Amino acid sequence: MKELYFDSVVIGGGAAGMASALELDKAGLSTAILEREECLGGILGQCIHNGFGLIEFNEELSGPEFAEKVEERLAATGVRAFTGLTVMELQLASELKTLYCYSGQHGVLRINAKLVVLAMGCRERNRGNIRIPGDRPAGVYTAGLAQRLVNIEGYIPGKDVVIIGSGDIGLIMARRMSWVGCKVHAVVEILPYPSGLTRNIVQCLNDFDIPLYLSHLTTRIIGRKRVEGVEITPIESGAIMTEKAFVIPCDTVLLSVGLVPENELSKMAGVEINPMTNGPFADSMLMTNIPGVFACGNVLHVHDLVDYVVEEARRAGIYAASWLKGNSPKAEARVKTGANVRYTAPSRVDPDKNNKLYLRSLIVKNDAQLEVRINNRLVKSIKKTHIQPSEMLTVDLGPKELESVKDSPDPVVEIAIS
Repeated sequence: MKELYFDSVVIGGGAAGMASALELDKAGLSTAILEREECLGGILGQCIHNGFGLIEFNEELSGPEFAEKVEERLAATGVRAFTGLTVMELQLASELKTLYCYSGQHGVLRINAKLVVLAMGCRERNRGNIRIPGDRPAGVYTAGLAQRLVNIEGYIPGKDVVIIGSGDIGLIMARRMSWVGCKVHAVVEILPYPSGLTRNIVQCLNDFDIPLYLSHLTTRIIGRKRVEGVEITPIESGAIMTEKAFVIPCDTVLLSVGLVPENELSKMAGVEINPMTNGPFADSMLMTNIPGVFACGNVLHVHDLVDYVVEEARRAGIYAASWLKGNSPKAEARVKTGANVRYTAPSRVDPDKNNKLYLRSLIVKNDAQLEVRINNRLVKSIKKTHIQPSEMLTVDLGPKELESVKDSPDPVVEIAIS
């Protein structure tokens, strides 16, 4: 078994992994990126639509263009990238972290590092997660798999399509399937509001006259050898109206029913997971409950924009390098979710520095008020023209707002929406 040593190791070579590795290298640390695919870039490689990079690069890019720009920065550094390599086991309890990896090119590797950054991204929920009744015919795909088939492999999975769930990948695939000559008959969403960004509703559905059925449940997938249709049932006042069910004929079903942080490795290694995000709990330095193990990007919580992923991952790299040099917060305050807030990340703030919190709303509302309280005292209030669960919110908290934290033995920062 070949053994290697680095100051820092980043697991995952997508946008988050590359961005954090750039900062670790900038701090003078020997750094390795471990990526299971054959090239860096992660999911960006199959996202050929534009809309990326408006924040990070101040221009509109496709996914591959965004990944290429970040990879060009990486190529000018001393970061060593291992592609086609799978991390199978993490041993993180000791001061020196050990990773056991398998690779067709390198064989079995034992890689040791002083710190580890988790940046494995997320995966799609599938039919088994949502338990749609019916047989198991051909023609049922996750939207991301269909995206790869069309954009990378050059295959069209079917001609008559129904998309279940209104997540962003599903909305984008509604447009993509229309472009390649397929008929997208409907997007079906169980919630009373869309799960994707407003811009994708407009550009991917409205512009192509694709119906969006809100408050509708997919009650059955019809067909034995191949999909023949889906049964859709309206939901009214919380009740499933079985007598109003109807069937949409189709030969292909794409599932866009949410994303889940990829944390199987993390769990096996003893990283504590937040049940609201399915990602690790992280302190103000984006460090998990295991000292020297940091998390960022979609493995921490699912983001809506890759620009935010890079922004957060850059901070994770800076914090990790700072921690290795012996810097830690003198004190931290716990962040609590208040009314109408699903989660916040990270779950702690440092009163001595500028903190950026990401959060998601539980409600759809116009003219909303985002409020930050410390021990029930209002310290910040932000007006929001419109909020919805699909669009991530951010809050900046600095030493000025967090000044009272230092005077409390057990400070709690609560974020609520009204």
